[in-house]
Amino acid sequence: MQKLNLPSYTFKLKSNENKTLIFDNLRKKYMILTPEEWVRQHFVQWLIQEKNYPVSLIAIEKQLVINNLKKRTDIVIFASDGHPNIIVECKAPHIKITQDTFDQIARYNLKLNADYLIVTNGLQHFFCMLDKEKETYVFLRDIPEYQ
Repeated sequence: MQKLNLPSYTFKLKSNENKTLIFDNLRKKYMILTPEEWVRQHFVQWLIQEKNYPVSLIAIEKQLVINNLKKRTDIVIFASDGHPNIIVECKAPHIKITQDTFDQIARYNLKLNADYLIVTNGLQHFFCMLDKEKETYVFLRDIPEYQ
């Protein structure tokens, strides 16, 4: 898999029926190792190991219903009071991050009302904070560490 613009982490990999699988510590099962899953697993580890977010507050592929369509968020980090704090949208490294990507995560946030949005393809990371008064997003250099 491609080297990402994130620290290197150790993952459990195995082969099954000519497919490589990666162990997801949060879901407690092996997942097919796609380029997007590679980014998601690295980003989850970055959140845990570098930003100190507790595993217990992180959900992967949380289902939402938007306009009667079932959607899944890549990563949601909850605040200790249970409300969604951060939504992360992961793309494969070869996927360019475009306005469509931001529109997608903004639609998810209409439902979840998180404080921060992150879009990443593993190479580029965009961090935004919701300014609820002005109803706009402010781009940030990084997200805060868990406190």
